Amino acid sequence: MSDPNLTTLGEMIKAFYHENQRDNALDEQRILDSWKDVVGDFIAAHTLKTGIKNGVLYVKVDADSLKNELLYAKSMLLKSLNSKADNEILKDIVII
Repeated sequence: MSDPNLTTLGEMIKAFYHENQRDNALDEQRILDSWKDVVGDFIAAHTLKTGIKNGVLYVKVDADSLKNELLYAKSMLLKSLNSKADNEILKDIVII
């Protein structure tokens, strides 16, 4: 039998993020971790930096031609990355 006063580690982590207004932090990290799976090895190798702020994924790449290709695929990327989080975390992607 389990004690009703005990909480799991997962529940404690979720409560911590909620108390610190970071409810989506785990989903955001899941999205960042899945970047390579979504875009493939070549694009991931040319990605210099990624980060999420206020529902916007910022991606810095090292080639203008790659930037243009990613801009064309932005809606597909949004859909694929949000599906990795099982939640609509991202509202937009900015390619730098």
